[in-house]
Amino acid sequence: SGIGTVTFYDPKTGLYGALGHSITDADTGVIMPLGSGNIIGSKVVDVKKGCNGTPGELCGYFDKSGSRGNIMKNTPNGIFGILNGEAFEMQREPIPVAREEEIRLGTATILANVCGTEVREYDVEITRIYRSADSGKSLMLLVTDPELLEITGGIVKGMSGSPIIQNGKLIGAVTHVLVNDPHRGYGISIERMLEAAGEYEKLNKAA
Repeated sequence: SGIGTVTFYDPKTGLYGALGHSITDADTGVIMPLGSGNIIGSKVVDVKKGCNGTPGELCGYFDKSGSRGNIMKNTPNGIFGILNGEAFEMQREPIPVAREEEIRLGTATILANVCGTEVREYDVEITRIYRSADSGKSLMLLVTDPELLEITGGIVKGMSGSPIIQNGKLIGAVTHVLVNDPHRGYGISIERMLEAAGEYEKLNKAA
């Protein structure tokens, strides 16, 4: 139904996590039962800019030439599986992951792909924190980066899973946009995603 973003990848095991929320039935909102699934590459070719009352969207071209990995879990806190290391190019050095208790109000950045295949870092602000939230909404963020606001209008569909980084650590992923204010949205903590993946012990290690 559209593009999604990989949040983390462990080169030692091939494990990845993406989206920060489930893949659901578009009509009912119910989590889709998982039979099997594959990850394929994509390229962003256009952006429908978000505005109050109308969420924007990343539009892309899908590379169907081969699978990049599988989907093993579809959970409320993200989708998870194993990526094919030969088909997945590491774009940056691994960084530590943070526990929920380390997340602070204030400045942070997100990594997002809003043009072609280039991943760039954009400024955001963490404005609220919801400790131990079960809904997958661990924090609220405000997009402050002028360039990203000019391109997308804020948070748009397809940015789900975009990593959130604060103080040199991966703290979570973008998950939802506020439809009436696309400058704002929610994020899930990386702690919740790792729990859902069954990899809780990876906290404080590279991700």
